[in-house]
Amino acid sequence: MWDECLENGVATLACVPIVVKNVINAALVFAGVVALILVIYAAFQYTTSKGDQAKIDTAKKTLTYAIVGLAVVFLSFFIVTLISQVTGVSQIANPTL
Repeated sequence: MWDECLENGVATLACVPIVVKNVINAALVFAGVVALILVIYAAFQYTTSKGDQAKIDTAKKTLTYAIVGLAVVFLSFFIVTLISQVTGVSQIANPTL
């Protein structure tokens, strides 16, 4: 993949879609890991609340925000993919060289 966009070992503008796709994939993985950590943290908060309503509410809010944040990330990726397919710009969703 990288060999096709290099000229004499130097990257060209043809490499930009590959870099963008890699950055998007890395961001999705990072968001997934952060969301998983927040879900585990919320579960820990909930189990150690000992019936304290304020701590239970904090745990529920943390879990809600983690799920909403993950949904926003996935929806934004879906929207970019949808726009690229509607407009015919295949470089964003599926870069090919």
